[in-house]
Amino acid sequence: MEITPAISQFLTHVKVEKGLSPNTVSAYQRDLVKFNVFAQKRKLTLVGVSRDDLVDFLAGLYREKLESRTVARHLVTLRNFFRFAQVQEFITVDPSLNLESPKIRRTLPGYLRLEEVERLLAEPDGKTPSGLRDRAMLEVLYSTGLRVSELIGLRVTDLDAKVGCIRCIGKGDKERIVPAGKKALGMVEKYLREARPKLLGKGVASQALFVNRRGNSLSRVGVWKILSAYGRRAGLRVALTPHMLRHSFATHLLERGADLRSVQLMLGHADISTTQIYTHVVEERLKQIYKAHHPRA
Repeated sequence: MEITPAISQFLTHVKVEKGLSPNTVSAYQRDLVKFNVFAQKRKLTLVGVSRDDLVDFLAGLYREKLESRTVARHLVTLRNFFRFAQVQEFITVDPSLNLESPKIRRTLPGYLRLEEVERLLAEPDGKTPSGLRDRAMLEVLYSTGLRVSELIGLRVTDLDAKVGCIRCIGKGDKERIVPAGKKALGMVEKYLREARPKLLGKGVASQALFVNRRGNSLSRVGVWKILSAYGRRAGLRVALTPHMLRHSFATHLLERGADLRSVQLMLGHADISTTQIYTHVVEERLKQIYKAHHPRA
């Protein structure tokens, strides 16, 4: 069997049968298109791909100066693809078996200090509809640690101010309930009363919680631009992204004694190993405090 139709069937499988998110499916597609180009240059069929071919492909990614994390993602894609091909009996032997994953150097996620968060939250002009929306949005991001995709997917009915939580749909269409602070919930309620009707305009109906001036749900790019602009105005030391507020949420919780398991549940991480990177942030912070204040540091 040729590789191209097998890739097409695999992508349909992960999208329709496994229900993976569009972003994950797109990542799989990009990785496999790249591998397919490599295979075509070697004139390989699906059954002709060997372990050595995969090793050469991954080595080529390193020569392109790609990070080990990116190479590791390509390997995961290949493993899933060839496992699917074997189950479908396109191949009898999985060439990706026993391939070692590259060692990933953990990088500390960027996060904001508390005083920077306060400066940021003070930036939106609460006297305008868009400013009130932006303040509510910033409060929600910092209070809940939501991903930007989860934020723009929020509906008005997902807010439960009485219980003090927000319902969101995370990766893999998994629903989770996230506690939200009183300030965030109060700001969202104010936005719903005073700003959202003006942004929607007369006769416009929408279930989206955060909307733009045309009454449509904000996009990922739209949120990124809004946050980036407020970050510059607040004079932050680093460029602000939605994920940075997520990192700040997790870091500040751990710094104040929250346990890793609770933070994992709130962030919606399927594996606690993903959450463990935040312990490195706390450890680094403790080292800085020690060096700054200990008389013999």
